[in-house]
Amino acid sequence: MTVVLLVLVTFSLLLTLQAGYTLYMMLYTWDQPEAERMAMAPPRFRAPQRSFTVMLPARHEEEVIQTTIERVTESNYPSALLEVMVICSADDIGTIRQAQEKVDQLRRRGVTNVRVVVFDDGPINKPHGLNVALRQARQEVVTIFDAEDDIHPDIFNVVNTVMVEESVNVVQCGVQLMNYQSNWYSTLNVLEYFFWFKSRLHYHARQGATPLGGNTIFFNRQTLERVGGWDEHNLTEDADVGIRLSLLGEKVRVVYDDRYVTREETPPSLSQFVKQRTRWCQGFMQTLAKGDWKRLPTFRQRALAAYTLAFPNVQALLGVYLVASVFLMFTTKTPVPVALVAVLPLYLLVAYLITAIIGLYEFTSAHGLKPSWTTPVLMVITYMPYQWVLSYAAVRAAWRQFRGVNNWEKTRHVGAHRGQPAGAVEQEQAA
Repeated sequence: MTVVLLVLVTFSLLLTLQAGYTLYMMLYTWDQPEAERMAMAPPRFRAPQRSFTVMLPARHEEEVIQTTIERVTESNYPSALLEVMVICSADDIGTIRQAQEKVDQLRRRGVTNVRVVVFDDGPINKPHGLNVALRQARQEVVTIFDAEDDIHPDIFNVVNTVMVEESVNVVQCGVQLMNYQSNWYSTLNVLEYFFWFKSRLHYHARQGATPLGGNTIFFNRQTLERVGGWDEHNLTEDADVGIRLSLLGEKVRVVYDDRYVTREETPPSLSQFVKQRTRWCQGFMQTLAKGDWKRLPTFRQRALAAYTLAFPNVQALLGVYLVASVFLMFTTKTPVPVALVAVLPLYLLVAYLITAIIGLYEFTSAHGLKPSWTTPVLMVITYMPYQWVLSYAAVRAAWRQFRGVNNWEKTRHVGAHRGQPAGAVEQEQAA
C-alpha cells in the first residue's frame, strides 16, 4: 500500500505540473500582448502576387462538397491566381459525381480553374491523396481545406499579404468549430479549437516546434516538396509535416483573427467524436515513435515536441488513474498529506473549467453569437464526462497502436456549422 500511495502522490504531482503548463499555453496570447498583436491579420491587403493551389481532399462528402467548392471559387482573389483540386479515391463514386457536377456548373458560368483529381492506388487516405495532388500542383503556394470548410472570402488576401511582407514560407491560419450548441460535448470541443488556434499554436511557433493543423495551412510549394510532402502512413499527417518543417528551421506564421477563421463543425455524434479523437491521439503517438522531433536543434524545442506528442499517452494514463482513484476512494483510508497532494490536479481542472467558461463568452462575442444561460451550466455538468471521453479515446488509440491497427476512421460531416455564411459576422458588426 505504501508503494501504491507513493505512485499516487508522484502521479498527482506530475499531473499538476502538466496541467499548469498546459493552462499557461492556453492563455499565452492573453499573457503576451505582443503575441496577440502578431496573431492578427494585416490591417491592409497587398495587391495579389502569390498564386495558390487549393486542395480539397474529400471522401464520402456528398452532403457538403458542392458548397465548399462554391465558397472557394467565390473568394475575393483573382481566379487566374487560383487552381482548385477536389481529391477523391476512385471508389468514392458519390463524391466524385457531386464534385464533377459542380465543376460542370462552374464551367458553364466561365469558371475553369476547378478540377477533380481521382487516384486509384493506395493507401486510401488523406495524406496519399494530398501527395497525388502535390505532384500535379502548378501554383506557388499549396493550401488544404477540408471538404466541409467555410472559408472567409479574403483568406487568400490575408495569406498573400503575410507571405509578401514577412517573407515566410508557412502560414497557419485559424480554424474554428462553430456549432457550439449542437450536443452535450460541442461547447467544450469548440473551445478546445478556440484556445488551440488562438493561443497555443502561437507558443509553439515562437519556440520553433509546431504541430500544424490539418487545414487552412499554406505552404510554399517548393518548401513542402523539400520535406517530401506528407507521410502517407501517419494519421496526423499535419502534425508530422509541421515537425519536419521545424527541423528545416522554417518559421511558421500563425494567424488567428476571428474575422478570417475557417469555420467547421463538431462531429455529429459521440461515436464519430471518439473516432476522430482516437485518430488524432494515435497520430500523435505515431509521430512521437517516429522520432523526428529528437533531431530538433535545442532542448527546449525537443521537450515541447515530446510533451505535445506524448500528451495522448498522458490522457490514456489519466483514464487509468481515474479508475484507480475511485477504487482507492472506497477501499483505502488515505493519510491526510497524501489526500491533499492527490487532490491538487482537481484545482487545475477547476481552473481549466473557469477559463473555458470565460473563453465561451469571448468566442461568442467575437462571432456575434449569444449563449443561453444554460450553456455554462451544461459545461459544468459535462466537463468531467468530456474528460472521460477524451481518456477513453486515448486508451483506444493506444490499444490500436499496440495491435498495429492503422486504418483511417472517417468522420462524417453534415454541415451543421453553415447556419450563417462566412463574412456575415463582419457585416453585422459593421451595421
